[in-house]
Amino acid sequence: MNTRRFFARGLAALSVLPLLAVRSAQAAAPDPGADATGGRGMEMLTIFLRHDESKTLDEINAHLKQTGWFAHFPPAGVEVVSWYVMMGIGQVVTLRFPSERLREINALVEKAAWGGFRTEFYPTYDYRALYAAQQASMK
Repeated sequence: MNTRRFFARGLAALSVLPLLAVRSAQAAAPDPGADATGGRGMEMLTIFLRHDESKTLDEINAHLKQTGWFAHFPPAGVEVVSWYVMMGIGQVVTLRFPSERLREINALVEKAAWGGFRTEFYPTYDYRALYAAQQASMK
């Protein structure tokens, strides 16, 4: 192979790299039109598990163990998107699951968490991609 052809092929290969980088960046960018709950028929729910301040942590954990909280939450097939401890409040857990499982999740929280936590439920969706698109259009 002559030197000229070798360099021509090398330059051709290098000229493709920026195109691959752009295509890769586009594939990684969130799609603002995608379902913000994780897909059709899926739902997200954020649950505030507020500590019962009339009980110690040991008392709360004993209650949760007795009611089966640790054994049954989250139910199989329910994705934990995030689970944080908020000091002075309690725990905040966001779940993703098929919509038809909402009643099951609610019943489990009522049976196992009540008495250890006061609960609040908030329907949730992922706003990151929508915000990024809106932010880009507002610049």
